[in-house]
Amino acid sequence: MIQISKNFKLFTRLLIASIALLSISSRANAEYWLVIGSYRQGPGSKPHVSGITSPSLFAVPTNSLDQCEKAGKQINDEIYKPVWQFDNKWTCIYTGK
Repeated sequence: MIQISKNFKLFTRLLIASIALLSISSRANAEYWLVIGSYRQGPGSKPHVSGITSPSLFAVPTNSLDQCEKAGKQINDEIYKPVWQFDNKWTCIYTGK
């Protein structure tokens, strides 16, 4: 149980730091939004949302498609993959600017 707690603290700190760094760009000038849905997987081999938690949705403004894709990959690889039973899906949405 202690290991899950440490991983959750690490996850939370990395997520907050990543969002803060990515949010430096002005929202008014954002051409793309990185939209990340995260959830805790339930038991078993098939991916599904655990019944004891709620999925979360985050939106982060970015200046370019390249920046958006790099941020999505980095958040996935460095925050979600190391934490057992946490998963996410992300996409980049063009604002039309």
